[in-house]
Amino acid sequence: MRDFLPDDVRRREYVIGVIADVYRRYGFEPLETPAVENIETLLGKYGEEGDRLIFKILKRGEDGKQAGEADLALRYDLTVPLARVVAEYRGQLPKFFKRYQIQPVWRADRPQRGRFREFYQCDVDAIGSTSPVVEAEICAAVSDVLQRLGFADFTIKLNHRQVLTAMLDVAGIPAAAHGEVLIALDKLDKIQAEGVRAEFVQRGLPSEALDRILAITGAARAVTDAHGRPERNAALLAQLGAALASHETGRAAVGVLEAIVALSAATSAHAHLALDTTLARGLSYYTGAIFEIAVPDLAGSLGGGGRYDNLVGMFSGEPVPAAGFSLGLERILVVMGERGMFPPSVGTVHADVMVTIWDAATIADALAVARELRDAGLRVDVYPEADKLGKQFKYAASRHVPFVVIVGEAEAARGEVGLKDLRSGGQTAVPRAALAAAIRDKMTG
Repeated sequence: MRDFLPDDVRRREYVIGVIADVYRRYGFEPLETPAVENIETLLGKYGEEGDRLIFKILKRGEDGKQAGEADLALRYDLTVPLARVVAEYRGQLPKFFKRYQIQPVWRADRPQRGRFREFYQCDVDAIGSTSPVVEAEICAAVSDVLQRLGFADFTIKLNHRQVLTAMLDVAGIPAAAHGEVLIALDKLDKIQAEGVRAEFVQRGLPSEALDRILAITGAARAVTDAHGRPERNAALLAQLGAALASHETGRAAVGVLEAIVALSAATSAHAHLALDTTLARGLSYYTGAIFEIAVPDLAGSLGGGGRYDNLVGMFSGEPVPAAGFSLGLERILVVMGERGMFPPSVGTVHADVMVTIWDAATIADALAVARELRDAGLRVDVYPEADKLGKQFKYAASRHVPFVVIVGEAEAARGEVGLKDLRSGGQTAVPRAALAAAIRDKMTG
């Protein structure tokens, strides 16, 4: 858990602003939920590993001592709280509820690069439809976000949980072991086949089971790459269809993937969508298509998601289809910072102009000028003390403020102010009534 200094906050606000703007353009509405949930709301939704990472809040007795049991917990993700909200407010929500949510979550995890115990998730979810249009639109929205932020080399990996189940069935793995196998298989990109094999052995799974799975997917993976080119996705779908021809559920899941790929051809996700038959996603509530964002220089993903048609029903008692995607703000910030992807003004410029204090007699006039510029929509700082102008200019330069306004007695008598451009070093006298316009002209000129 970290503190965020002003430059950090500005970068975060910039990224959050882009994400929220794109999501709104797709018709998603904002939602917020409490940081704390009843512990029974969260437990049993994330699988065994996820449950161990939940930050539990201990009960407190009347005397103020901890009772040693937990009845509340910090929010682990934004999807389970959304499911609770949908179940609780179903009658007040539209038939097709589309929401975005950007809030912090907490996990008792081991911190590492781009991974923290408190971090923001930027979620977008659609409730109420089983149509693959939902998945295609979600992938397009995420693709638009990343492209707006300056990413060009990302991949949206796509798979289907029922394709995975079918592969495990065809490979002869008992249904009772599917969960353990998927947890290990989800780490294939990170620890490679031998690492997964070691996890199989550690979990008491036969290592030859991995060979049978890779035999089904190996040839298919050989024809796919990180660019999601349509012909390679088509080849992979054809090979999956042949491998799972005898499995009814598997055939249907391959059909869903075919539909998502076909619909995405009309969206911005087209060039980035890549089928990956070993993508598993660790969370246990996924039921259908699953996604994950990969970039070349990051171990792990920028985000992920999928379809979870049974999760709302755990709270409401009736099936409600749903699908969503979550972007990890911290990981996006890490990659953007390392690549120098932020616009020059983000994280450096905190004001457009600084008003100087000439002497005690001109303080009120300087504050009035600052108010006029703020009313015109400019970001204005005021140097708080009467000091040598050279020191005030130097301070403004250290804060990356491009313009300085000098309110002196002589200028005030003429109805003018001095305007210094710290970028060029030039200084001019400007009528006070035209000051805001002059600054804007220089900003855009």
